[in-house]
Amino acid sequence: MFRIEPRVQGVTPELLELYREISPSTIGHMTDFGFLNGISPLFRPISLLGNAVTVRIPHMDATAIRHALDQAEPGDVLVIDMSGDDQRACWGEFRTYAAMAKKLAGVIVAGCVADVRVITSLGFPVYSKGISALNTRSLQLEGEVNTPVSVCGVSVMPGDLVVGDDDGVFVISPKHATEIGLRALEKQRREAKKRQEYGYDQLLEGALKGKSV
Repeated sequence: MFRIEPRVQGVTPELLELYREISPSTIGHMTDFGFLNGISPLFRPISLLGNAVTVRIPHMDATAIRHALDQAEPGDVLVIDMSGDDQRACWGEFRTYAAMAKKLAGVIVAGCVADVRVITSLGFPVYSKGISALNTRSLQLEGEVNTPVSVCGVSVMPGDLVVGDDDGVFVISPKHATEIGLRALEKQRREAKKRQEYGYDQLLEGALKGKSV
């Protein structure tokens, strides 16, 4: 049985603008809640910002991901709950092509992914628990789209704000996102001022230039 609920647009353009330059590591000074502990970026550098479209699949059957891709809109982030399966990959090369065609912001998989070299070459933001050559199937058994899901102990609702970079991912309810974002932005401004006062900005700039040569 499939449960396909309507897509939820919880993230406003104002929230996207507010969080454009905010790092998850700064959010981590504001709150413990919402950090997806155990989810890592597939490659670095990487960044992710968007509106959550949630998916829940029953271990081996990944059919619901296709339904989620049908519903998703540009700027959305697919958040996939694999019901505790840490062995199989439900995301790979061709789902990445489909997501890029729909201009999605990225994908978070509470499980494994495959086709790492291709996805990394494409530069499409993917976060997961791991990598596996063992794959799911399209069995048409059951699944859910745009229902509450659980990722690494965090409840993720359709329409939540998803913020990710090299350090990891936070999921934030839009109800609290403005307050957290303003506090995080102010902290980053204070850090930038301190960096300048001590000359760390020049040190950082030199290090970044050296890596780009």
